[in-house]
Amino acid sequence: MRVWLAVMLMLPLAAAAQAPAFDSSYGGQASRAETPVSLPPYPKPENYLPFKISDTMPFDFFVDAKSISVSADHQVVRYTLIAKSSDGALNISYEGMRCSDGQFRIYAFGQRDKTWFKVRDPKWEVIRKNPRNTQRAVLYSNFFCPVIGGGIATAEEGVRALKAGGNPRAAITSY
Repeated sequence: MRVWLAVMLMLPLAAAAQAPAFDSSYGGQASRAETPVSLPPYPKPENYLPFKISDTMPFDFFVDAKSISVSADHQVVRYTLIAKSSDGALNISYEGMRCSDGQFRIYAFGQRDKTWFKVRDPKWEVIRKNPRNTQRAVLYSNFFCPVIGGGIATAEEGVRALKAGGNPRAAITSY
């Protein structure tokens, strides 16, 4: 009886030792290792490519053409996002977007002295269609990730899409 009881008490421990570690990432997907990210040069106004959100948006949005890159495995599109207020104030961030699951990550913020402030432990967040993320939702659906689960193949494709006002493979969405 004691042996049977000891075996029954040990079974859950043995099963727990065999189970994979809990993954708290969005959607229960295993965390994907991302290659180390190098920050691009600070953006220059002559490289800003505008993209339209809506007529009521109080900011103008741009992507720095020189900062657009696509990871070697085509999983992450990286870019510098610039938001300019009507009085000229700038919010600048270097970000990544995963087309496969509709998430973004902020790697760094631009500072007034034209340097980058790195985010200590950037987390992937879901791109939601809300006022805080409208610009990312537009970049996702209209420019960088025109096909669900698939993104641009090259930086040049991203630049062409921004210059054309949308990716030809996208069903342009207004927000």
